[in-house]
Amino acid sequence: MRTPTNYPMRDDLATVTRGGEVHQRWQHKPTLKGSARIWFFVEDRTVYLEQVHTSHPNETK
Repeated sequence: MRTPTNYPMRDDLATVTRGGEVHQRWQHKPTLKGSARIWFFVEDRTVYLEQVHTSHPNETK
């Protein structure tokens, strides 16, 4: 679900391929003003954490 702290990634980071299937990649910000980020995707009813950044990742600056 899209919220101010949970939203789909864009451009080159918008999708991830796993097992030959393409999934939409999402980003979660644990706090509204913080710089930490969690990248994840959902397959069926399973959430896969791809990356956890303690500060704003350079790829999205």
